[in-house]
Amino acid sequence: MPIIVIHDMANQIMNKFNRECINVNDYGRFKIVQKSFDKQYSNIYNARLKALKDVLIEKAKQKWASHKILQLSELSEVVDDNELVLIVGIIYKHQELKPSILKELSYELQLIPQPVRSNYSSEKDQIFLEDEMMRIKLVGDRIDPKEIVTGLACTVLGHQYDDGTFWVEEYCFPGICPKASSSISVRNEKKQLLLLSGLNLCNDTNSIVHELLVEFISGMAGNDSTQKLAATITQVIIAGNCVDGITESYRNHGFVKEKNKMSVVALETILATHKFDDLLSQIAETCCVMVMPAQFDPSNHSIPQQPFHPCILPKTSRYKSFYAATNPWIGKIGNRVVAGSSGQPIEDIMKVAGLVNYSPLEWLERTLIWRHFAPTAPDTLPAYSYFNTDPFVMQDCPDIYFVGNMEKYATELAVGDEGQTVRLISIPNFSQSHTAVMVDLESLDTWPISFGIS
Repeated sequence: MPIIVIHDMANQIMNKFNRECINVNDYGRFKIVQKSFDKQYSNIYNARLKALKDVLIEKAKQKWASHKILQLSELSEVVDDNELVLIVGIIYKHQELKPSILKELSYELQLIPQPVRSNYSSEKDQIFLEDEMMRIKLVGDRIDPKEIVTGLACTVLGHQYDDGTFWVEEYCFPGICPKASSSISVRNEKKQLLLLSGLNLCNDTNSIVHELLVEFISGMAGNDSTQKLAATITQVIIAGNCVDGITESYRNHGFVKEKNKMSVVALETILATHKFDDLLSQIAETCCVMVMPAQFDPSNHSIPQQPFHPCILPKTSRYKSFYAATNPWIGKIGNRVVAGSSGQPIEDIMKVAGLVNYSPLEWLERTLIWRHFAPTAPDTLPAYSYFNTDPFVMQDCPDIYFVGNMEKYATELAVGDEGQTVRLISIPNFSQSHTAVMVDLESLDTWPISFGIS
């Protein structure tokens, strides 16, 4: 029984170097208990504004204490047209190149071919600010549409023109959440996270790389120094696209032929899911592992994506060391607040924003300043139709904030206005880079670890 011998050896190595367990506390913010799809999507924007309005007003008073804060409906009561006032609302960015269901229908019926776009920004983009009652167009060179996306809660300083537009003098966002003192003073000795994403087992046939990954985590690879390093890994987080990493669309034209092809793709997905279950069960035997879904995994498409069903991973689901998480996810690992997504919110922001030279890490930091995990949801990013609450509003300042399925590894330390420090991490696609990321929970130092030649 060679498998049992290998597992026994791995257990002996872990006992030799004493791999410690660590507590994981899921805040449960993104779990949907009762599903209801009879609500309008506008409600989530009202809930978002309600959650962040007090923060924006307080910040506006600190920056512009001498100016009045008005509702949009009260702008008509201002006597002096040049008087600067403050208004609070949600940004809406009108984009002609943005996807439309009518355009998609035209393409499906082959009426008007629609070009595939990687970015929806153009010089014709217009910015509006809306509250619970009305909307006003923002103008001026002080606000750049390329830096703005739909769904941001914002305070604007300016004055209204006779034509009904609002000249922007300055504006501000909520800023990074305050950090609890307890999460700053923690010290977790010799405990580390291993972050990876994009295994893409449907298309990545390099089984040697996957074996090296499993052997490293289980302590079967390398010398004593490498095994000692592996023993410090207390939690593995796999941020989505484990089964597949691409998708195909099918049109009416030639549908029968493509439907047969679709059946082949479905079979490949089933085989890849079994392969992922086998790989994951080997990791779960020796280490705690958390798995988040992504857009190409067998989970719901809209965010927040719900955890993998136990039936999808029957072998791995039997282990107490395995935890199926949502996407996005936030919780405590040890005494560190950890948050992140499998990549969809950042990818969508990069599509609708116009700053093409910005890296995913820079947009990740912006979401901290915007105090929102996925501001473009539900406008261009599919999302569940929440009614009384918006769970994507940040309520806690994370110590570690990651985004998965990016092109390359990157990291930096973001610092807030109150001295909050957040370790930002861009996790590379494993199927392309064969690289994972190690994070020290004590120092928040991070570095890549490669398992092959990309």
